[in-house]
Amino acid sequence: MRVALLLRGVNLGGARRLPMADLRALLTELGHTEVKTLMASGQAVVSTDRDPAEVAQELESRLQQQLGLTTDVFARTGAELAAIIQANPFPTADEDGARHAVVFMHRPVPPAQLPAAQEPDELIAHGTELYLRLPNGFADSKLSIAVGKVKSAPVTTRNWNTVKKLGALTQP
Repeated sequence: MRVALLLRGVNLGGARRLPMADLRALLTELGHTEVKTLMASGQAVVSTDRDPAEVAQELESRLQQQLGLTTDVFARTGAELAAIIQANPFPTADEDGARHAVVFMHRPVPPAQLPAAQEPDELIAHGTELYLRLPNGFADSKLSIAVGKVKSAPVTTRNWNTVKKLGALTQP
């Protein structure tokens, strides 16, 4: 089974640096095969026969133990990513993927704990993902900042272009 692993807040700005070669080596050491990383912002895809949540927890633990890096890791199988891509409620995502995003969570968040979207931004919750449409981009969006601070749940965000690339890498 192919599994995408998304690390929260890695290689953004100066802190929390993780060379992708180190991530690939660690994942290989943990027994995963066909290890690939995507860009330098903390995405990897592996082949494994283990439970994806277990893979994510083990990676979190080893990153802390071996590299001193504390971060949350989110795992999605190829089938889950295909369903996430299929469920995207915004028809403009494929045309402007840099202004659309998916926020990944470990569990669904009650609607009362989600930030309110402010025009022109939109947010639609679907299971363990939030779909964002940010017509003016991430930099000018209060919503993109607010979803990173969702109470009671760590989250990580990837733009639509990255989500589609991860989906392609996880397919057989």
